[in-house]
Amino acid sequence: MGKSNPETFAAVHRRIADVDWKRVAMGLDQDGCATAAKVLTAAECRRLSTLYQDEEAFRRRVVMARHGFGEGEYRYLSYPLPDEVQALRESMYPRLAAIANRWSKYLGERTVFPGALSKYLARCHRAGQPRPTPLILRYERDGYNCLHQDLYGELVFPLQVTVLLSNPGRDFGGGEFMLVENRPRRQARGRVIPLRQGEAVIFPVHHRPVRGTRGYYRATIRHGVSPLNAGERFALGIIFHDAT
Repeated sequence: MGKSNPETFAAVHRRIADVDWKRVAMGLDQDGCATAAKVLTAAECRRLSTLYQDEEAFRRRVVMARHGFGEGEYRYLSYPLPDEVQALRESMYPRLAAIANRWSKYLGERTVFPGALSKYLARCHRAGQPRPTPLILRYERDGYNCLHQDLYGELVFPLQVTVLLSNPGRDFGGGEFMLVENRPRRQARGRVIPLRQGEAVIFPVHHRPVRGTRGYYRATIRHGVSPLNAGERFALGIIFHDAT
């Protein structure tokens, strides 16, 4: 992957600083998800998609069909992460940690997430979760991802991010990002989130607080990808807790 490029870090940090984080927080509170436009450029998206063929950049490859996860595959990146991925992870984490701490209070939990990603990852590593979790996913025609949650150990950061690396309508058709929310004593609610190339969707890893008549309760969230009807789709997944 070569040496780190300070200009890449600076450019990504500027883009994340320009995101309307009040709108993101409101979307997460009200709808359980929010989008952030163009966190990566088209060139950065292509670079990460091309990286998928570089065996040395990844620590593990998973073929979904072998595990009943869907049709497609994904690869977990190795440390050190690509500049774009590291910069996104570092710059998004503090903003999301503020939301995560607020949610923790709503749900009566004692977990307090530190303000810096490095401090949170140190906590993960002390707990026996040292392996990086950011990943790149690849789907071809008829590929899909079953509804699931990305839980890799006892420590779980409650928010995660997916960035679409391919150009919908040009590189692929179908393949929409999906969220399904389950609330107690209610039918499940599904949502399709259309994404453009370089756009991010931010959503809960496993549950979120919903206000009811007797205070807040947990709504369970799962996410997936609908079947592609044409082409090839790449996406970047950013998970903030590391794995066992």
